[in-house]
Parts: sequence; C-alpha cells; structure tokens
Amino acid sequence: MASVMAEHPNAQLVRKGYDAFVRGDMETLRAMLAADATHHVPGTGVLSGDYKGQDAILDMYRRLGEETGGTFAVELRQVLVDGRGHAVTLHHLTADRQGKHLDEDGGIVFRIVGDKMTDLDECVADIDAMNDFWS
Repeated sequence: MASVMAEHPNAQLVRKGYDAFVRGDMETLRAMLAADATHHVPGTGVLSGDYKGQDAILDMYRRLGEETGGTFAVELRQVLVDGRGHAVTLHHLTADRQGKHLDEDGGIVFRIVGDKMTDLDECVADIDAMNDFWS
C-alpha cells in the first residue's frame, strides 16, 4: 500500500494564497506577502507593471475585480515546487471587460522566503490576447 506524502509547505502556502484570492480575503493575502514583496504583471495593459509592497499588490488585486465588474475568476490547476524557495503555478483565468472576454491559461513563479511570498512573476499563455483584453 502506497503512503500519501504531505504536500510541500511552499505548495500549501501558494494554495492558501489562491484560496484567499478567490474568496477576496485580502487580510490573509497581506499576512502571506513579505512587506516588500513585488508582483510583476506582464504586458502592456492598464494593470501591467511591477507592484512593490503589500498595499500596492492588494490594490492591484482590488482593481482586477473593479476593471472586470467582478467577473475576474482564477482556477488553480497545478502547483510545482523545487524545495529551494520557488513554486510555480498553472491556472486558468476568465473575465469580461468592455465587451471583451478573457479565457486564458497562465501561471505565477513565486519566490518564497520562510513562510512569506517575496516575488510573484506572472506569466500568460497568450500575451497578445492578454494585452488586447487589458488595453
């Protein structure tokens, strides 16, 4: 009989973060982010750029909902870890904005120090579609 191994703590942290994001629980997210964390959003759209610090990151998350009239949704599909402070997620995004529909795969490369997320590098499957949606 095979034994079930516990999930790596970094994978647990990232899953908890996605769950908090989906529920709109910004205080839980704040507690998971290092004070000087940075979230990098690719592309050329209205939310593209680097968000440095908890307040800036959480405000960008708020704006995701605001810009999409509350339709922004993310489904976590997979979490990969290296055991050295990195986690990579694969997720699926949907949203509606200004008559456009987004239906894309993406992911985030997380840098984790201790039990805090310090760096979040977002990646998308189709940067042109993402840029068009957020233009």
